[in-house]
Amino acid sequence: MTTLLGLVVFYLLGTLAIGLYAATRVKTTTDFALAGRSLPLVMIVTTTFATWFGSETVLGISAKFAKGGLNNVIEDPFGASMCLVFVGIFFAARLYKMNVLTIGDFFRKRYGKVVEIFCSAAIILSYLGWVAAQITALGLVFNMVSHGSVSVEMGMVIGTLSVLVYVIFGGMLAVAWTDFIQMIVLVIGLTVIAIMASNMAGGADKVYALASSRELFKVLPEPSFKDIMFFFAAAITMMLGSIPQQDIFQRVMAAKDAKTASRGAIIGGLSYLLFAFVPMFIVLCAIIIMPEATKEMLDGGDVTSQRILPTLILTHMPFWAQVVFFGALLSAIKSCASATLLAPSTSFVENIYKHFFPKMTDRQELLAFRVTLFIFTCCVLAYAMLTRGTPIYEMVSGAYQVTLVGAFLPLVCGLYWKRATRQGAIASIVLGIITWLIFMLTDLGKDFPSQLAGVVMAAIGMVAGSLLTKPHPHHAHPVGHPEATPHQPAPRPPNRQTHRHAD
Repeated sequence: MTTLLGLVVFYLLGTLAIGLYAATRVKTTTDFALAGRSLPLVMIVTTTFATWFGSETVLGISAKFAKGGLNNVIEDPFGASMCLVFVGIFFAARLYKMNVLTIGDFFRKRYGKVVEIFCSAAIILSYLGWVAAQITALGLVFNMVSHGSVSVEMGMVIGTLSVLVYVIFGGMLAVAWTDFIQMIVLVIGLTVIAIMASNMAGGADKVYALASSRELFKVLPEPSFKDIMFFFAAAITMMLGSIPQQDIFQRVMAAKDAKTASRGAIIGGLSYLLFAFVPMFIVLCAIIIMPEATKEMLDGGDVTSQRILPTLILTHMPFWAQVVFFGALLSAIKSCASATLLAPSTSFVENIYKHFFPKMTDRQELLAFRVTLFIFTCCVLAYAMLTRGTPIYEMVSGAYQVTLVGAFLPLVCGLYWKRATRQGAIASIVLGIITWLIFMLTDLGKDFPSQLAGVVMAAIGMVAGSLLTKPHPHHAHPVGHPEATPHQPAPRPPNRQTHRHAD
């Protein structure tokens, strides 16, 4: 074992210990899924920031930026960061006051069980690509720090186990605690590396001059209908498609109150946007420091170009800087992977499994969460190995098209349009997903973006389906409206016991 690999393992064990200590405080499903709804602002900021700052930010975005500039990364970080800002402004307070455990609970209360199950299934499936991207990155890190002695596949297994253990015991509370520590390591580590890389490249002015000469600051697309449509579709994929996601919901709803939930999401989103430029800056430094090696990796495709930053660190920086960088990289990946493993498992138990076993006690539900989490992790690990070779950025961006076309419109209309009905939501889901699949699987998607076509048809389905049907009296007002929910439970019950009213 190399010294660097040994230190990486030591760091993993340290975060594991923190997560397991947090697990000793988990007593109920609310503790497990929402950290007891007790987190202060600083922890909501760090955990929402960690929502996005994962492998694709450090490895994927930086490589895409070096190839095509800001126009090439409009989806992430721009769209991703604005997602958190929008959640904080328009969604966090309303959803927090509803006192629900999952985003699927909202769909059940607003539209009924059918919509709950369909939307929850779409949300769960969307996590395959996202979590697989983090697992793939973990394998890459172990392979590089061991100089090839640990295979990528074995690295995936080791990394996945290091995350799974503390999440399966500590749930969202362990995620929040480890996120807090890992984001401190991440920010300090990447800042130090950026300063060192800038000095090695001759100063920030030379880096800026390089970016300007290559027109990397260009954001807007060419003025053609096709280019504009694909640009717009890329922007909204994560900006809107990530809003109805369970991992974001859990991290925001874990706040101690509604105001903290809103502010934390907004600050976390803006912080992510600003700090996402740090890996991009380091990659530009790498182009100056090792021009031939960087050009070769960029020409080798998206998968190969993801190795630019690790290669720079391993070949041109001192040992202590290598420790700092890989500690920061692991922090980013682990913090992102932890909640994205927890989220789909929580949604499955709460919004699908409980329909078959509605009389579970809180303790039985907590056990179901943990068993499901283990099974889902095994499935994602297998999926990551099968899709190895797919660029990390593409795995992440493709994951959120499902929820964009299948869950975003029902969520927005359910909160803000009192005329929205169950039939409208079903029509929106069916038309959105079918249209998206047709465009994605045929040549139609080459001329018009499949996710944008899906969103348009989802909107048509929601409006037409709602206006052509009569709203049920129970759903005549948005959830959270005083006339719709006159007897909401207290916002922070000591021990949540789930019950379901008749549809």
